[in-house]
Amino acid sequence: MSLKGKVSDAEWQARVDLAACYRLVADMGWGDLIYTHISAKVPDTDFYLVNAFGLTFEEVTASNLVKVNLQGEIQSDSPYQINPAGFTIHSAIHEARRDARCIVHLHTKATITVASLKGGLQPWSQYSMFSLPSLCYHDYEGLAVNDDERSRLQQNLGDTNHMLLPNHGGLTLGPTVGDAFMRFYDLQRACEIQVELMNSGREVIPIPQDIVDNIYAQASVVHSGQTGGQKAWPAMLRKAWRLDPGFCE
Repeated sequence: MSLKGKVSDAEWQARVDLAACYRLVADMGWGDLIYTHISAKVPDTDFYLVNAFGLTFEEVTASNLVKVNLQGEIQSDSPYQINPAGFTIHSAIHEARRDARCIVHLHTKATITVASLKGGLQPWSQYSMFSLPSLCYHDYEGLAVNDDERSRLQQNLGDTNHMLLPNHGGLTLGPTVGDAFMRFYDLQRACEIQVELMNSGREVIPIPQDIVDNIYAQASVVHSGQTGGQKAWPAMLRKAWRLDPGFCE
């Protein structure tokens, strides 16, 4: 049953954006069956939207997203449950970072590989430059079911927007769904390229640190002062519509 007209306009738009993000992640091949999560804050509330446990990303719609509080307690009349362990990471970050209105956490092969290498992400491509100035790491502690891990996760994250989790995957956050999605896109591409370069067995030409440090100022010019997510997200929404307009139900 559609929730359109039964929730605020702001919540409905958040649901549409988040459902579109799930569909785009599935189309990119970044999904992990029914596992991993993308969460988004309901505007002007302390509630969050996350996928129903048991649905693939291709099945996520604006209406079947589940509304929860920071404890993962369901706040709406929904036939679905969530994976409480899966929401631990998201709730810890949403609690510490009020600017993090969307969090993308995925288990892609490329991010797991690079995160698990000594030295982590290297300045070997233009994509890596978007992540490196705001990148952190959080060591693997198991399936994220220990409440004690929350404080360490928050401390390691600090004010960064990209995280690599050794043996686990990658994570990005942003003030909008579009920003979090595009940040993960850049991180994923950077990791894919690094793996390809390592597999080549050839010597790599690194990007000088001063260029890495100045990339944000250059990106601001390219995006006309907007963030990458704000600039690209309308096009990504159009792609989601072309893939399957059912995400908006």
